[in-house]
Amino acid sequence: MKKILTSIALVSAAWALPSSAADLSIGAAFPLSGANAEYGQVFSSGADLAVQHINADKKLSGKLTMVYEDSQALPAQGVIAANKLVNVSKTPFVLSAFTGVSKAIAPVGLRTKTVMVNGGGVGPDLASLGEYFWNTIPLVDFEVRIIAPYLVKEKGFKKVALVYVDDPFGQSILKELEVELKKAGGELVGSFSIPTTAQQFSGVAARVRDIKPDAVYIATYGNQQVQLVKQLRDNGISQPIASYSGVVLPSMLNLPEAKGLIYTSQQVDWNKGDAMTKRVREDYNAKYKKDPSMYVLNYYNAVMTFADLAAALEKAGKPVTGENLLAQRKATKTFEFVGGTVSFEDNGTVKSPIQINEMVGDGSSKTIAAAK
Repeated sequence: MKKILTSIALVSAAWALPSSAADLSIGAAFPLSGANAEYGQVFSSGADLAVQHINADKKLSGKLTMVYEDSQALPAQGVIAANKLVNVSKTPFVLSAFTGVSKAIAPVGLRTKTVMVNGGGVGPDLASLGEYFWNTIPLVDFEVRIIAPYLVKEKGFKKVALVYVDDPFGQSILKELEVELKKAGGELVGSFSIPTTAQQFSGVAARVRDIKPDAVYIATYGNQQVQLVKQLRDNGISQPIASYSGVVLPSMLNLPEAKGLIYTSQQVDWNKGDAMTKRVREDYNAKYKKDPSMYVLNYYNAVMTFADLAAALEKAGKPVTGENLLAQRKATKTFEFVGGTVSFEDNGTVKSPIQINEMVGDGSSKTIAAAK
C-alpha cells in the first residue's frame, strides 16, 4: 500500500511540474520547398533567432518552440499547412508569408481565433483581412508612394514600364504604380504580366525594348525575379531597373546584372544603440557572416511580439490563446522592434519609414535616399 501511495504521489508531482505545462509552440507556414524555398530559409532564420533569444532569456515560463509546415508559396498548400498548424499542432500564433498565401489562410485564423502574422507579403489588401491577421512589414502601397516620385522627380525617369507577376500581389503593384506615377508627373508607358511559373522572358524583353521607357519596374519574387533581371539585361534592356523590398535575397544581391537596381525597403536604425538591435546584428553575423535583411528582422520582430504578449498574459494568469493575444495587443501601446519603436494600427498593420536603396553588385546595397 505504501508503494502504491508513493507511486501516486510521484505521478501527481510529475503532472504538477510547471515546465512542460507552460511550454508553448507557435507555427509558421513558409515555403520550404519549390521555387521560393530561399525565402523560407531567410524567414525561418529570423524566427529561429528570436526563439533562441526568448529561451535564453527565460522570457516565458516554459520553452518556446517553432513548428514549420511547407506552404510552397502556394495558396492551396498554404491552407493545408495552416490547418495542420491550428488543428493538429494547436498553435495559437502562426507566421505567414506571400500575399496569395496570406489571403488564403486568413479565414482559417478568423474562424479559429488564431493570430496570423505576415512579415513577407506586401499586397495592400493584407491590411483588411480581419482582426486576427497582423502585418509586421509595411505594405507595398507605401513603398510605391515613395519610389514613384523619386524616379520621376529626382531621377528624371518620366516614362516607366512595368513587368509584373499575374497574381494578387502583381495586380496591386500595377494599380498603385499607375496612380502614383501620374501624381508625380510621370507615366506608366507599358505594363506586361507574366505567369507565376514563367522562367523565359526574351519575349517580354523585346516588348519592353520597343516602347523605350526611361526605367523598368519589376514586381515578382523568388527565382523568377532573378531570371527576369538577368534576361532583361541579356536581351538589351540597359535602362535602370527598380523594384520593391522583395528583391532583397542573396541570389539577387549577388547577381552581377542586378548592379544598380533601385529598390525600396523599410528603415532600420542600426545605430539606435539599444541592446536588442545590437544583439540581433551581432548574433546573426556570427552565424551567417552578414547583416540580417529586413525579412529576417520582420520575422524576428513577429516572434518577439508573441513573446511580449504571451509574457503579459502569463503574468496576468491568463491562458495564451489567440483571442487573449489579440486583446493584449490592443491593450499594448508600443512594441520594441529591432531598430525602432512601433505601434500597431487598428487593422493590425505597422507603419514604418521607407528608404530607397541601390544594389552595389557585391552582395550588398547602399541607401541612396533618406527614409520618409
